[in-house]
Amino acid sequence: MEALVALLTLAALEIVLGIDNIVFISILTDKLPPEQRAKARFIGLSLAFLLRLVFLLSITWIMRLESPLFAVLGNEFSGRDLILIAGGLFLMGKATYEIHHKIEVAQSGVKVPKRLTFGLAIFQIVLVDLVFSVDSVITAVGLARELWVMIVAVLIAIVFMMAFAGSVSRVIDAHPSLKVLALAFLVLIGFNLMGEGFGYKIPKGYTYFAMAFSLAVEVLNIKLHTRAKPPSSV
Repeated sequence: MEALVALLTLAALEIVLGIDNIVFISILTDKLPPEQRAKARFIGLSLAFLLRLVFLLSITWIMRLESPLFAVLGNEFSGRDLILIAGGLFLMGKATYEIHHKIEVAQSGVKVPKRLTFGLAIFQIVLVDLVFSVDSVITAVGLARELWVMIVAVLIAIVFMMAFAGSVSRVIDAHPSLKVLALAFLVLIGFNLMGEGFGYKIPKGYTYFAMAFSLAVEVLNIKLHTRAKPPSSV
């Protein structure tokens, strides 16, 4: 019974943590040709599961990542901290670039071809998977004792992400404002990762509440805008 409760709790938490991954993969695969998007999502999320599985099977090494490597001005930094800082900077830089491209280039009226190759998309997905996998596995180790519980919980979360990544991608692609909002979420997530890497614990509940509230307001705006549109004349 205890193992089942741990499994359900950890699976739910892994699904919530996986939302960040879904948003990033959805935005990234949108730059690929339509026929390659589903394949890129599947490969990206499969690699995410494999990374988590490898890390779970190397729990001793993962826990060593929390051991301090060096100190700067009295602040100690571990391997996990460095991964979170690098991942946070990457997410913030990538999201800021995409926001600039989405708004500035769109307003200029110049159509720029999507230059992201399939291989480069997979490479960037793997980089972000690495960051989220380390955080995910350390969370799993803190909540569960049995290895099979951790593996099954992670598998459930990955299956959930595979099931909904396509829907999220289509919704974001259909509404440009949602894409900008999702990119803003990535900036926020990147900032949180970087802050955690520097030793500042920002409760994830605050971040997810802000994301949920902003999303709810934007969905309401989209619905009101849709209703306000005059019927098209035939």
